[in-house]
Amino acid sequence: MGEISIKINIADRVYPLKVNMEEEEIIRRAAKLINDRIKEYQENYAVRDKQDLLSMCVLHYATSSLKAEKKVTAEDTEVADKVYQLDQLLTDFFSK
Repeated sequence: MGEISIKINIADRVYPLKVNMEEEEIIRRAAKLINDRIKEYQENYAVRDKQDLLSMCVLHYATSSLKAEKKVTAEDTEVADKVYQLDQLLTDFFSK
């Protein structure tokens, strides 16, 4: 699959991009999420400056990303611990 040219609108600005065809849907969905979040902030807060709204969106999504990263790391550690315990049980069982 090759690259295609698309235009993405974020905060009333158009950004021309070249993306892989398989990434197009994800990028369009991401832009929609950003625009929806901006709209939500406009409706709920007395903020009208696009730069401030974009900064609030970036903070929201960066925080979400870090929380997800932390959760995955904790789950990976938990799974590794369980695999180690299972390995010990099997080693003990087969060494008898």
